[in-house]
Amino acid sequence: MSSNHHQHDLNHNHDCSHNHESVFGSKTELIFSILAGSLLTAGFLLSLISSVSHWFSLALYLLSFFFGGFYAIKEAVLSVLKGKFDIDFLMIVAAIGAASLDKWAEGALLLFLFSLGHGLEHSAMDKAKKSIAALAELAPKVALVRRDGQDVEISINQLVIGDVVIVKPNSKISADGVVIKGQSAVNQASITGESIPVDKISIQDLNQFHKDPKIVKPENQVFAGTINGSQVLEVEVTNLAEDSTLARLIKLVSDTKAQKSQTQLLTDEIQIHYVPAVIALVVLLLCAFLVVEEPFSASFYRAMAVLVAASPCALAISTPSAVLSGIARGARGGVLFKGGGPLEELGGLTAIAFDKTGTLTEGKPKLTGVTGLNGISEETVLEVAVAVEKMSDHPLAAAIVKGAQERIKKEISPAQHVEALNGHGVKAELNGSAILIGNRALFTDIPEEISSLVSEKEKAGNTTIIVQRDNIFIGLISVMDVPRVEAMDTIKRLKKLGIKRMVMLTGDNQQVAESVAKQIGIKDAWGGLLPEQKLKAIEDLLKREERVAMVGDGVNDAPAMAKSSVGIAMGAAGSHVALETADVALMANNLDNLPFAIGLSRKSHRIIRQNLVISLGMVAILVPLTIVGVAGIGPAVVGHEGSTLLVVFNGLRLLAYKQK
Repeated sequence: MSSNHHQHDLNHNHDCSHNHESVFGSKTELIFSILAGSLLTAGFLLSLISSVSHWFSLALYLLSFFFGGFYAIKEAVLSVLKGKFDIDFLMIVAAIGAASLDKWAEGALLLFLFSLGHGLEHSAMDKAKKSIAALAELAPKVALVRRDGQDVEISINQLVIGDVVIVKPNSKISADGVVIKGQSAVNQASITGESIPVDKISIQDLNQFHKDPKIVKPENQVFAGTINGSQVLEVEVTNLAEDSTLARLIKLVSDTKAQKSQTQLLTDEIQIHYVPAVIALVVLLLCAFLVVEEPFSASFYRAMAVLVAASPCALAISTPSAVLSGIARGARGGVLFKGGGPLEELGGLTAIAFDKTGTLTEGKPKLTGVTGLNGISEETVLEVAVAVEKMSDHPLAAAIVKGAQERIKKEISPAQHVEALNGHGVKAELNGSAILIGNRALFTDIPEEISSLVSEKEKAGNTTIIVQRDNIFIGLISVMDVPRVEAMDTIKRLKKLGIKRMVMLTGDNQQVAESVAKQIGIKDAWGGLLPEQKLKAIEDLLKREERVAMVGDGVNDAPAMAKSSVGIAMGAAGSHVALETADVALMANNLDNLPFAIGLSRKSHRIIRQNLVISLGMVAILVPLTIVGVAGIGPAVVGHEGSTLLVVFNGLRLLAYKQK
């Protein structure tokens, strides 16, 4: 049996189920099996009435054979024509064997349970698939577009990049894009798993965005399939329908062949050698009458019973049913697993390395403190800083202005003659006074007590700005890329999950690294690292730890992610690079999803192992019992099909996974 026969994705079911669209649609096989069961029951009941000719029962059994074996025969013929002998072939041979022994009822029972197993399994697997396919239903089919001054409704497939889409209140957003007009809260749960709507605002400089699309911020970005709140938004399309985040998400989730797990590879390998071995064993058992004193019919019956007992149907579906359900559950919770490999690997982590900026921290500086000097109040220091910095385009300037205005809440007139000073700061004139604002390199005559105060703040991870008015130092302003609100709680939860070692990697200096790490509860902080040094850090960790994950934004951390056991991208919604480089993508820009992903992975791993024990255990029990004649075709049928259904429903439990 070739390994290709066991490639499992949404378009190709495993050996033990068939994707049939005929007569009654996808439920045809289930209906056929119910008909087979009804005819079998009627035939059996008639056989108990002595006054009724046995031909009536036989006719009903034959009809039961037809409906129960319809799909199995179809699949068996297709496989044999390709030179493969699979489970369907084994079942048909066993049923014909039973009939040739005049065991019509047992043959019909075999085919009825076999087809019922497939039908139920098929509809159960459909649940997992529908959970994924539901993603595809999220995107609206049409969009309201402004063209030539007119608002027209067109199919989303006709949208082109640069189109302006009008999104009405409480309606679905039809394309990925940036908000160019309006502000609203958008429900992004379908893409990122975030339960709370996210505020979206229009992009400030559209021309600048056209020159450099990288300037777009999460609050300006919207995704196809998400739901707008109570205000009208105008959105400029940035991705075609087939390239939208939703479309890529569906494609990646659907392609469960990507990165097979070790267990999947193992079961595939077993099956390649297993079916020929079963056929060889059956041929040997058929010849048993030559060695043992028994009629050929007894050897034949035993061989057919072994055929049923040894069919690896439960084994074939044990891993894919759990993998598919786990991936579907992850997608619903805003976590994208690229196949069974990462789904199983993630649960076995012993260490996690985090990028600092934008992963453990917010990725943008915030005003963290103000100190007045020489009798000047904090408010005065902030007013002077805002007047000067609001004229600057430096990122730190924006952070100071935003933080200061939240504190002083009054309109401040801008300073005059503002001039940048070669990367060290800025000088200006304010109400006739000369103002200098900058880092310590800008000043040559800093008093010792002020210098030690600056050093103290820098040790705590702050960037410290000095403010001078008319040659008098009037204050210090501290700015820092602060830890995410959820970072400390996430680290605690990861420790509870048994992650022994957590390391923070950053390009910032060691002082800043240690300060942030201390605030969120990480012991190891490695600062001053370039991307290639982050890669080396992962290599060093892998020498000491069994499995190491790298969590980053998927762009500058790509080499380190590729080297780690599992690469995890943060905030992957909208980022092509993050979706492509990571093994696991947390769609929301939210660390909270990491413990959920690890918990789901561990549960998946446990269920996969349970399924293997059930499927292999049933074969190990049934085959010896049928060989020695303790169990006949009836018990073999019930045991075999029972184990198949058990592993499917056990796998489906993952769809209901909730984090404790």
